Amino acid sequence: MASIWVGKRGTIRDYAGFNPSVDAEAIRKAIRGIGTDEKTLISILTERTNAQRLLIAKEYQALCGKELKDDLKGDLSGHFKHLMVALVTPPAVFDAKQLKKSMKGMGTNEDALIEILTTRTSKQMQEIGHAYYTAYKKSLGDEISSETSGDFRKALLILANILYNAGEKRWGTDEDAFTDILCLRSFPQLKLTFDEYRNISQKDIEDSIKGELSGHFEDLLLAIVRCARNTPAFLAERLYRALKGAGTDEFTLNRIMVSRSEIDLLDIRAEFKKLSGYSLYSAIKSDTSGDYEITLLKICGGDD
Repeated sequence: MASIWVGKRGTIRDYAGFNPSVDAEAIRKAIRGIGTDEKTLISILTERTNAQRLLIAKEYQALCGKELKDDLKGDLSGHFKHLMVALVTPPAVFDAKQLKKSMKGMGTNEDALIEILTTRTSKQMQEIGHAYYTAYKKSLGDEISSETSGDFRKALLILANILYNAGEKRWGTDEDAFTDILCLRSFPQLKLTFDEYRNISQKDIEDSIKGELSGHFEDLLLAIVRCARNTPAFLAERLYRALKGAGTDEFTLNRIMVSRSEIDLLDIRAEFKKLSGYSLYSAIKSDTSGDYEITLLKICGGDD
């Protein structure tokens, strides 16, 4: 089950000599004692893969009669709590929750919607769609439809693998042609398309999108182009923005660190250094504190 969420460039690998019942017992003691033993919680949960953490959670429930995520919620607080709960959540469920949060309340967090829908594979999107429906009894497509509009909505729905059946639709406007090409091709196909586009028009596709489009639709199509060219670089830029300036964007920071920790966080780290001139590790160190900082640094996996 976990395979589609695992890559070769992650910072977290399977823990050798893994024993879920031993880990579950250690976590029980860490939570049940006088005062929480955060150090034990952090060292276990950041040194196991998500698949291993889910086995620990299963053992924990058998041992304590309670869900591990509920006990973590009850025992921890702030950004540290959100990060630790994310670590014991199945990836598709985590993304479904992030999408729900992005569309909740006043205003939509378009950046988070764009990031998730452009960086997940179609197989992952199927799992996320299923997890979304299970959790909220609403289809992801219906939620996107009611929270967004226009070309932006159309493109998001296509990315969510919901709306489009090949050959059924005939595209009219130029916006539709952009959407058609960018949302319905694989990344390797897109790279070739961009090269060909440059040869024909003597212009980069990004410049054309910036010149022709605007708003969230422009942001979305630029995100697709950047992901097709280099997904780790796109995510490194998102992290850079999350850590830069006044106040940290923990919503984005937690999501990228957790969701890419077993896929391509090593590559994201390299791209972050290239972009900013300093390491992701040092950026996290100077921008966060306490147990939250310690956990993020463990997930980051090292200084560059």
